Amino acid sequence: MPSSAFGDELERLLTRRGMSWRVLADRVGYTPSWLSKVKNGTPPSAELARRCDQVLDAGGRLMALATEAVPARPAQLPAAAARFVGRERELGQLHEALMDDRQLGTPAVVAVDGSPGVGKTALALKLAHDVAAEFVDGQLYVDLRGYSPDGGPARPADVLGDFLAALGVATDSMPADQEQRAKLFRSLVNQRRLLIVLDNAADSVQVEPLLPGSGYCAVIVTSRRRLSGMAMRTNARQVTLGPMTGEESRLLLRNVIGDDRVDAEPAAITALAKHCAHLPLALRIAAERVATHPHHPVDELLEELDSDEQRLDGLATDDSLAVRSVFSWSYRDLSAESARMFRLLGVFRRGQISTPAAAALAGVSTVQGRRLLERLASVHLVEGIERDRYRMHDLLHVYAAELVQSEETEESRREAAVRLTDWYLRTAERANEALAPFRVHMLEVPAAGPTVTPLDFDTPVEALRWCDGEVANLLPVMETALAYGLAGTAWRLCIASWDYFRLRTPLSVWLATHELATRAARAEGNRFAEAWVQTNLAVAKHRLHDFEAATRLYEQALATRREIGDRHGEAWTLAGLGLLAVDQRDPDAAQSTADQALALFRDLGDRHGEVTTMATLGEVRQLRGDHHGALVTLHEALWVAQDSDDASDQAETLLKIASVYLADGQAGRALDSLDQALVATRDVRNRMIEASALFRRGIVLRELDRADEARESLSAALALYEEVDDRQALDVQAELDALG
Repeated sequence: MPSSAFGDELERLLTRRGMSWRVLADRVGYTPSWLSKVKNGTPPSAELARRCDQVLDAGGRLMALATEAVPARPAQLPAAAARFVGRERELGQLHEALMDDRQLGTPAVVAVDGSPGVGKTALALKLAHDVAAEFVDGQLYVDLRGYSPDGGPARPADVLGDFLAALGVATDSMPADQEQRAKLFRSLVNQRRLLIVLDNAADSVQVEPLLPGSGYCAVIVTSRRRLSGMAMRTNARQVTLGPMTGEESRLLLRNVIGDDRVDAEPAAITALAKHCAHLPLALRIAAERVATHPHHPVDELLEELDSDEQRLDGLATDDSLAVRSVFSWSYRDLSAESARMFRLLGVFRRGQISTPAAAALAGVSTVQGRRLLERLASVHLVEGIERDRYRMHDLLHVYAAELVQSEETEESRREAAVRLTDWYLRTAERANEALAPFRVHMLEVPAAGPTVTPLDFDTPVEALRWCDGEVANLLPVMETALAYGLAGTAWRLCIASWDYFRLRTPLSVWLATHELATRAARAEGNRFAEAWVQTNLAVAKHRLHDFEAATRLYEQALATRREIGDRHGEAWTLAGLGLLAVDQRDPDAAQSTADQALALFRDLGDRHGEVTTMATLGEVRQLRGDHHGALVTLHEALWVAQDSDDASDQAETLLKIASVYLADGQAGRALDSLDQALVATRDVRNRMIEASALFRRGIVLRELDRADEARESLSAALALYEEVDDRQALDVQAELDALG
């Protein structure tokens, strides 16, 4: 009888260990004569193969050889999604990793991670079916139930048992412990071309025992967590799957709903995709709901989804998996402190937040807040978008808002809102003080709680960058404050941001926040605050050249301030009316209001207000063609600024003086004034006035035919404007281009 591969390997192992066939017979409990038959080609039983493998520590090799006579070819892949669309870029990356980046002796491994409902399994199965023909020995598939609502994650030992059975290993010869099963699995697939799909993994620890050791195999893993540990040990290609693009979302809806209905309601289809946050699970549920009601317009479903309170209810059908349920599987797997951070994010009325703000919201240190956000990001319940900033898509934000209502007390929710809005108010106050250290800041802010630690800013540029990063959050923070009865915080945050609004002029945010602040002040019954907000809103209308609205707001504020005896506010409102009249080229009205403002400022001892109003009177004289009179008034204003040692006021007044000199044809004197303005503004680190002075200086130098100096001044202005990302940089660049 010819020998067998099993007999040959058995004899090799005995020789290596110096063990006789008789000793082996004693240890495995079989007669020497029977072992002799096996040695000479008789197929071993599964039990004999298992015992020999254990005694000789063969790592599953003998058991694998015992099953090779009848190799099994598993074909376990579930069907791919019938209407799979999009994801071409991700499919290309994964296909390349599986088929082109393979190395002998190392299995090709790709891992797809992403938030719940983003379509990881659909992508994995699409990829698996695309490449299945390349793996002639079959496919293995398992749902590892990493985030299953029932029973917890699958045990690797149990999964290995199922894989071994699929590969032809009899139950009675199956090793009992996980390590031996893993060794046998690796031995069985060593020379086979198998595709293995490990779906819905909990973590790297669950996956690693299931990986083959052969370079002929390939593995596709999906998880809500980024499996960094596994990737480091296997050199896996990792792809994070995000929501679909707008085009992909519309195509998915079209495939389910049909061309006619999509073409008939294109705007509604686009809105529906947005309401679904471009999340494939939500899109498919919404599409099925539309498809099953062919006589109802898409707008009817949109009305249901418009409400945050009903949106997740609308994204479920009687026989489908609801979006809320899928989110809940990830949420239940969080630690207590991570779960608390996630649901508290639902307090804030925006899906994007910085680490320090989130830490304030939760009442923890910035270090701890960062750690909690990183944990949420690791399971894709939030997404890191830049250094120390995170966001969650709309549907997850709706889910967090549901949780905070159901799992936190009213008191706890309000305390979180107080911490968050207080942090924003105090940080905005410090940022604007850094932007305008020369200003007398009159805003009174109540003392902060012990858990609120606002940011500090060493330079105006740091402060400006923080404001730029948070400007989109100002309105949501104010809305959050109002939702929790914190009207005073809402209007104070608006006022505290005044210097940023003045410097950057983000007009849409300026208008929206001040209109909300007006309502907040009225809700609080604070007429002082209401008039203050109206005055600042009038400045925005003035910059928009909506002179009628600006005049109306100034007059309303003026009436209120006179009625309540707010003389300081009255002075600034009159000063605003004066500037407005100058721009309307009405010198008589401008002089009347500016004279009243000047008298009040002098009576109040406000030198900054005095300089500002005298500068307006200088502009009035220039408007009347009296350049000499304008220069006299402006130099008087400059003297007041110098006497009060207000370098910022000096710089702004010198800029106006330079404008008059230039209009009067005295370019040399204009240049002298601009040089003095630069010295003054650098003393107070007001980068915006410095940039403006350098810009105007470059224009004057060009007129004086001093091109090299003009280019140098304009380049310095451009660097300052670009440092703070100001739109004025485009005008400076145009002047530089004109110089050649």
